[in-house]
Amino acid sequence: MKMKSLQFYSPLNVKFEEVEIPNPKDDEVQVKIMAALTCGTDVKTYKRGHPVLIKKTPSGFGHELSGIIYKTGKNVIGFNEGDRVAVANSAPCFNCFYCRHGDYNLCENLEFLNGAYAEYINIPSAIVKRNLIKIPDDLSFERAAFAEPLANVVHGIEKTDLKPNQTVGIIGLGPIGIMFAKLAKMKGTKVIAAGRNPLKLNIAKEFDCADEIIDLTKYNHPERIFMEFTEEKKGLDVAVECVGLPEIWEMTLKIVRKGGTVHFFGGCPGGTSINIETKRLHYDQIKILSIFHHTPLYFREAIRLIYEEKLPVEKLITETLPLKNAEEALIKHMKGEALKVLLKP
Repeated sequence: MKMKSLQFYSPLNVKFEEVEIPNPKDDEVQVKIMAALTCGTDVKTYKRGHPVLIKKTPSGFGHELSGIIYKTGKNVIGFNEGDRVAVANSAPCFNCFYCRHGDYNLCENLEFLNGAYAEYINIPSAIVKRNLIKIPDDLSFERAAFAEPLANVVHGIEKTDLKPNQTVGIIGLGPIGIMFAKLAKMKGTKVIAAGRNPLKLNIAKEFDCADEIIDLTKYNHPERIFMEFTEEKKGLDVAVECVGLPEIWEMTLKIVRKGGTVHFFGGCPGGTSINIETKRLHYDQIKILSIFHHTPLYFREAIRLIYEEKLPVEKLITETLPLKNAEEALIKHMKGEALKVLLKP
């Protein structure tokens, strides 16, 4: 069987071409992709490759998707051809050291699913068993494709343990930052969100995700602006970095009050480091948190939130393009000309 797929050959070298897709194994299902979304991780992969997601070339890539089960392996139980599904991009083994300790997102055998920028995708056994979810007929494929990125945010929110009336700062207004801000606001906190891209700032306003939205391009010392919106100008109760740059991590440490919490949610490039003033960390009793990825529990919670329309995730889609324009979509995302591009095979 052949299909159209965007194939990664090397950084900035991708080709939209016809490739073979094997029949699913006995414990796998094959999904006809109905919606796929661009993501910052996929943009990074396009720009420089990825040691985890791209193990050999050529390779399909993309990981936020939903679709319809097209074929099932003979040993698959609980799924049938025609089922509408949301697909996570990984699943824990439940057997390794970290899974036994409940840290399912840190599973030693976490295999990442890649290949959403295509017409079809085979779903590995572990995901079929633990992270492939049927979705209702009245949940659109476009909205369901947000389950994976939202699952990361739900995980981050729950581990941050926000309290009503806290003042929370969100740095970075990509899709992750906007959804994080919205969920924080739903927890009863006062949310101050900040970014630089005009498109993202406008969408954040439409998303109604914050009490204050700050355009950081207007200020020479952004860290001071956050203080203006906090009680007695002491600093934020919680600051969440959703950019993934070392210099922004360092700035985030400066804007929380004594006893405050810093959540480094944006992942920085490998090999980078930051400088931390130990006096500030110890004597001001700053708590540091960093949450990675999602678990089956949070993937299901994300689908529930989307289905119950708690978040207007469709507002994060700034453009819809056919699958053949996947590289164009990635370039627009990379240039900050799009927030999320919806790709339809």
